[in-house]
Amino acid sequence: MGIVAWVLAGLIAGWLTGKIMKGSGYGFFVDIILGIAGAIVGGFLARHLLGVDAGGSFILTTVVALVGAVILVALIRLIKR
Repeated sequence: MGIVAWVLAGLIAGWLTGKIMKGSGYGFFVDIILGIAGAIVGGFLARHLLGVDAGGSFILTTVVALVGAVILVALIRLIKR
């Protein structure tokens, strides 16, 4: 999958993360940016820790991006306290 697919998956993951991780909220655009960053984090974790190539299907890419975005938001909230 190309970079465009990862960005699109990150957009979807960011929106979903905003819905899943309710609380203080960061706003629509920051959620999207966190989703794209989460796609990078999730892809790194999936490849290096689990040995999974998340570039196989768009659904798997989106799930990996979602998990990465949720982890990223949780870490940001932990640091922010």
